[in-house]
Amino acid sequence: MHSALPPEPKPGASPFRRAVLRGLGVVMPPLLTLVLFIWAWNAIESYILRPVEAGIRYTLVLSLSDSITTPPKDAEPLEPGGFSKGYIADGVTYIPDPTGKRYLRSDIFQYVNENLERMGPYQPAPATANAYWHRYVELRYLPRYMVVPIFLIVFLIVLYFLGRLFTHGVGRWLVNLFDSFVSRLPVISNVYGSVKQVTDFVFSDRDIEFNRVVAVEYPRKGMWSIGFVTGNSMADITAAANEPCLSVLMPTSPMPMTGFTITVRKSEAVDLDLTIDQAIQFVVSCGVVVPSNQQIGQSGRLQLNLPPTD
Repeated sequence: MHSALPPEPKPGASPFRRAVLRGLGVVMPPLLTLVLFIWAWNAIESYILRPVEAGIRYTLVLSLSDSITTPPKDAEPLEPGGFSKGYIADGVTYIPDPTGKRYLRSDIFQYVNENLERMGPYQPAPATANAYWHRYVELRYLPRYMVVPIFLIVFLIVLYFLGRLFTHGVGRWLVNLFDSFVSRLPVISNVYGSVKQVTDFVFSDRDIEFNRVVAVEYPRKGMWSIGFVTGNSMADITAAANEPCLSVLMPTSPMPMTGFTITVRKSEAVDLDLTIDQAIQFVVSCGVVVPSNQQIGQSGRLQLNLPPTD
C-alpha cells in the first residue's frame, strides 16, 4: 500500500504578502477617507477661515492699538535723562519695541511673551509693536479653540441660507445666469463644467432609486453583465420593441458610479437574488466578492440543491 502524499501547496502569494495586502485592505479605506476630510478642511481653512480671521484681527488691532513714535508732552520717563527705557502716561507704562522706533504698552509686551507658547512650539517673539498687537489680539480675543467652533457654526448657517436662497426663484435664476456666463469663457468653462458635474453628483439630494438587480446579455449575446433597474423605459422605445422595456444602469468596475444606461426588453432581463449592496460589492471587487447564496462549489456546481450529474 502506498502512503497518501500530502497535497501540494497551491501556487500563489506568500503568507506574508497576503497578510500585508489584507492589512492594506483594512487600513486604506479609513485612511483615505481621513485624508480626504483633512484636505477639505485645509482648503476651507486656507481660503475662507484664515482670510476672515485676518480681517477681524486687523479691525481689532486698528481699534485697540495705541503704539506711537513720540512720547506725549505729559509723559514721565522711566529713567532720568530720556525716554530710551520708556515712559509713563496716564498711569500706563510704555516701553520701546524691539526695533526701538515705536513705544508699546508694557502689559501688552508682557502678556504676549508669557503666552507665546500657545501659538505653538519654538514661536519667535514679534519684531515690531504692530506685530505685538496682532499677537495680543490673536491670543486674547481669537484663540483657536473658540474661533474654529464659531466658524463652523456660522459656516453651516451660511450654507443653509445659501442653499435656500439659490434653490428657487431669483436665486436659481442668478445661478443659471452665472453658469451661462462662465460657460462662454474659454478654458475656464471646461474646468468649471467638469467640477460642477462632480459637485452636482456628490452633493445632489436627488438620489437614483434602484428597483432591483438584473443580469442582461450585454454587450453581446453570451456575455452577461449586472445592472440596476431604474424604471420603465420611454414610450417610443417600448412601442418599437412591442413589449415592456426597462431602463438599466450598467455599473463599471471598480467605480460603479461611472456607469452608463441602456434599455432592454423586460423578457431579456434576468432577475438576480441579490441586494443592491451585494451587487455593488461584486462590481467594486471586480467579481471577487460573491454573495454566499450565489457562490459555486469547488466541484463546479452551485451550492444550491442541484441534482448530481453522471
